[in-house]
Amino acid sequence: MTMTDPLELLDIAGLLSDEERQIQETVARFVADRVRPYVAEWFEEGTFPRELAPELGKLGVLGMHLDGYGCAGTSAVAYGLACLELEAGDSGLRSFVSVQGSLAMFSIWKYGSEEQKLEWLPRMAAGEAIGCFGLTEPDFGSDPANMRTRAVRDGDDWILTGTKMWITNGSIADIATVWAQTEDGIRGFLVPRGTPGFTTRTIKQKLSLRASITGELILDGVRLPDAARLPGARSLGAPLSCLNEARFGIIFGATGAGRDALSSTLDYAKTRVQFDRPIAAFQLTQEKLANMAVDLNTAALLALHLGRLKDAGTLKPHQVSVGKLNNVRKALSIARECRTILGGSGITLEYSPLRHANNLESVLTYEGTSEIHTLVIGHTLTGHAAYR
Repeated sequence: MTMTDPLELLDIAGLLSDEERQIQETVARFVADRVRPYVAEWFEEGTFPRELAPELGKLGVLGMHLDGYGCAGTSAVAYGLACLELEAGDSGLRSFVSVQGSLAMFSIWKYGSEEQKLEWLPRMAAGEAIGCFGLTEPDFGSDPANMRTRAVRDGDDWILTGTKMWITNGSIADIATVWAQTEDGIRGFLVPRGTPGFTTRTIKQKLSLRASITGELILDGVRLPDAARLPGARSLGAPLSCLNEARFGIIFGATGAGRDALSSTLDYAKTRVQFDRPIAAFQLTQEKLANMAVDLNTAALLALHLGRLKDAGTLKPHQVSVGKLNNVRKALSIARECRTILGGSGITLEYSPLRHANNLESVLTYEGTSEIHTLVIGHTLTGHAAYR
């Protein structure tokens, strides 16, 4: 018996419904046709093809877990499985979908006015408009409560001033959800591209997430009408709730990166011959493969469990932290270990593990660093908030 998919070890697919499997298979076919043949080139060139956006819209994965306004309204597990397959292609692809659907679209869907929802969500679901989420700043990542971006009332308008950093889709987005301090606390604003005083800059020379566009948002006295404010967002809890939506997708997505790294390495180990036998036949190689497969399958079970909790409406933020911390950490470890089995071939873009490992270094940091998620879990266990 040999396996092509290491998740067969515990028959993870047997825990899914027919509809969930169908959605997963549909996204997997898209990734096989439109991503795998080209992603190494995108990674090498440091680009993300914007023309994929309407294709992803047609596929139905943009905001797929939201209801109405052109969104598919699928279950959380189905969304998670889509993220798994997207990140099996590349973390940059899943990041695009996560930021579009779980940050930019979700912020409008959850906290926007009906006019804002009607104006943006159908176009964003179709991939006709791209969104980004402006929370992180150059000096404030893990501590967004102290952000420096300010929004000051001026008659019926708002004047926004500040800078946002490390923003996925930032320099290609048509609409940015920007979070700013006001005299009444943190509020969210929709800033369309082309608004006077609003400029963006693409961040270059990245060693990670190269098949993804990362940007800086500069707001220099940007004047917005009050209609640009997200009326339902009244505290820091609003952007943090959006981050939890994105983190949920990462729990599944990282599992996809780990699966792809391990699958490609299994194929290599079965055909790479040394000392007159495939390296898969050596005990040390089998120990590595077995340990990685166990870690991968337990990560998949954790993701599925958290997905079921989310669909039941009982998922808690600290449980999302458990999933994000564990699954990204395990996927990164798997990708690195896979590279050792591939030997010298593993440092080339012909094989995916080191590309996944480089990407996962960013995933380990964004949407809450591993240290912050560790402290969230510690806070839950002890009642003491060590990060305050």
